[in-house]
Amino acid sequence: MSNRVKTILALSIVPQIIFVKWLAGYPWFIEEYYSTLVYPIISKGFRYVFGWVPFSVGDILYTILAVLIIRFLILKGKMFFNSTRYFLREVLLVVSFAYFVFHVFWGFNYYRLPIHKKLKIDNEYTSEELYAFTEKLVAKSNSIHSKLVDSDTIIVKIPYSKKEIYGMSINGYQNLVKKIPDFQYHPKSIKTSLYSTALTYMGYSGYLNPFTNEAQVNGLQLDFKYPTVSCHEEAHQIGYSAENEANFIAFLAATSNNDLYFQYSGYIYVLRYCLGEVKRRDIKKFEEFNGKIHPGIIKNYIEVANFWRRHKTKAEPVFKNTFNSFLKANNQKEGLKSYSYVVALLVNYYKDKNL
Repeated sequence: MSNRVKTILALSIVPQIIFVKWLAGYPWFIEEYYSTLVYPIISKGFRYVFGWVPFSVGDILYTILAVLIIRFLILKGKMFFNSTRYFLREVLLVVSFAYFVFHVFWGFNYYRLPIHKKLKIDNEYTSEELYAFTEKLVAKSNSIHSKLVDSDTIIVKIPYSKKEIYGMSINGYQNLVKKIPDFQYHPKSIKTSLYSTALTYMGYSGYLNPFTNEAQVNGLQLDFKYPTVSCHEEAHQIGYSAENEANFIAFLAATSNNDLYFQYSGYIYVLRYCLGEVKRRDIKKFEEFNGKIHPGIIKNYIEVANFWRRHKTKAEPVFKNTFNSFLKANNQKEGLKSYSYVVALLVNYYKDKNL
């Protein structure tokens, strides 16, 4: 490749960024032509290619990339001082290519229509609506908890292996697609991340690899959240990039599953979000709801909290802030703090439906 071509490709990052930001102003166009037309073909193609592989191909590629970066710095690092312009061109060349591939394979989904517009539901709710929904959610969670254990004080343990959970997660989407055809998920490509330990210390339960479309789940923990987290990463695979929207879809998929453990996982997963919103609005109402929840459910929450507390490091906030900034730069203005929108989706979706 000639130096001139390299320079042109490296500098193409500028018009690429301008184009992406311009296109972000037309979410209906992205929704109709990318998210529901082009992306499903790309996503399914990658899932057919990599889904059958028992390990994470994406994690292997990241490892190779890290080795190549280190090799480049060792061999070409001196160029930064001797030929700064050429060094920066080489770096920009890689960044420009990665930026292009990221958006074509996945990234444009950040700018699609908000899911509440797609489902034609409101995105606001009153405190009274929140309290009424939370009341139903507490009752439903307690009911399923009682079906799984002999006493309301006993913690629920997921009896399945990670591989079994991945396989069973498809059932929820198969049932859900009968109600919402846009949430079709097939074939599956979900795996335990090879970097689960690193993810744990960074504070993440999983992620989607945008270059191989593999759903990666943190395999270091296996608690009540695991089925819903698996569904969450699968929601990313079908094109819903926003964390709050993926949480909403994960809840629908988990609670649509025929398996009670999946249903339990989904209900108490979102109950946590609703309780957080209740607490923000009325502490007395929060204490009232908290007193109605089975002690065994509280123990499930404590189990998860203790797990993350044991693995918390000083570096975790750095990773969280970095990802938070990434989300905000990609059309998620509230970043990770978007619980109220998740609750809004839940409250409004179930206005005319039973839990």
